[in-house]
Amino acid sequence: MSKDLQSLTEALLSAARAAGAENADAIASRGTSVSIDVRNGTLEQAERSEGVDIGLRVLIGQRQANVSASDTSPATLTMLAERAVAMAKEAPEDPYIGLADPSEITHETDATALELADPTPEPDPATLQADAEAAEAAAFAISGVTQVQSASAGYSASEVFLAATNGFSGGYRRTSRNLSCLAIAGTGDGMERDYDGEGRIFQADLRSPEDIGRVAGERTVARLGAVQPPTGAYPVLFDERISSTLIGHLLGAANGASVARGQSFLRDRLGEQVLPAGIDLFEDPHRPRVPGSRLFDAEGLATRTRKIVDNGVLTGWTLDLATARKLGLETTANAARGISSPPSPSTWNVAMTQSDRTRDDLMRDMGTGLLVTSLIGSTINPNTGDYSRGASGFWVENGEIAYPVNECTIAGNLHDMLRALVPANDARTYLSRVVPSLLVEGMTLAGK
Repeated sequence: MSKDLQSLTEALLSAARAAGAENADAIASRGTSVSIDVRNGTLEQAERSEGVDIGLRVLIGQRQANVSASDTSPATLTMLAERAVAMAKEAPEDPYIGLADPSEITHETDATALELADPTPEPDPATLQADAEAAEAAAFAISGVTQVQSASAGYSASEVFLAATNGFSGGYRRTSRNLSCLAIAGTGDGMERDYDGEGRIFQADLRSPEDIGRVAGERTVARLGAVQPPTGAYPVLFDERISSTLIGHLLGAANGASVARGQSFLRDRLGEQVLPAGIDLFEDPHRPRVPGSRLFDAEGLATRTRKIVDNGVLTGWTLDLATARKLGLETTANAARGISSPPSPSTWNVAMTQSDRTRDDLMRDMGTGLLVTSLIGSTINPNTGDYSRGASGFWVENGEIAYPVNECTIAGNLHDMLRALVPANDARTYLSRVVPSLLVEGMTLAGK
């Protein structure tokens, strides 16, 4: 971890104390991002950004203020701290804010074992362009593909360091390598598009550009001739590509900030069945080579594994310190923060129990219904769980894909949907959210 960022946070804390802050925490980050887009075999766009950002939160009594900047000169640090203290003095009191007690913070901050950064050199632009061109060529090689809207390759690296007046000090470095391709098939009103893409920490783990382009092309061509499905009540199978959105709604409703505001359809369901019996939702922030991994949260507390749902039963909320105090509970060490914002609760890596059945097995079980591969728009009531989204995918008859469909709406209530879902076994285990395809019985479809 860069000593420069550590020095910046220490300087920010010193400036905050000198300006009159009783307590403070500081964050400094350095990032590099490179992206290359190609179209029709030639370079269309190349972007590179580099920068250092700093953020400071000061506390005076039960008042706080946050400030940020991208200038790291000593004069700016002094001005930033003085401005933050002045703002805090005028801020409303919040009885729940405050740093962690020094006895609670972790001193285990060496994240080497988590493999969050690829040690190999940053790829040069020519390598990224070659990957994007290869993905585009592979998509064009699929019969029926008429255009490739975008083929992109990118790389990013970031370093973050946090420090606080309670004694916490720690940071980490992350890298990401990504590749994506979006293809178009058909003409006029019959045009369809689909994509494939992947992002990994290590270049060596990334699928080949040829595979990504081929899959994008095949998915796009398979959508040609899409029509509206019939209206009625049918089972819906959420493909693994988009199934994690369902679990995302559960995680959002189990977020302590939503519960504290009274804006959660799960606010009265703690200790109750929210998923089918036999299904767990497990958080593990210590999985190597996974983007959501971390040893400590944004308040300097050691992260830990936990079951959010155990055997279908909701076991607790996702909490940072302030939200935990507001609800009269203990933090789950799930604080996240940005450069210019205070900590708030967020989940890390989450995995759902998978079954021993494939997606094809679930299709055979559903008989007739909808396989959803893409969701469009969203109307979700966070208080009631009422769910309505535009969808496209494939109509299933007699347990097999019959034809592509689009321009339909699926609706239900998340209470019922989550308690009745049936998982497959096809989740990608390298993602931060490991969720397989999910079958939900009896949703309402609005089509033709």
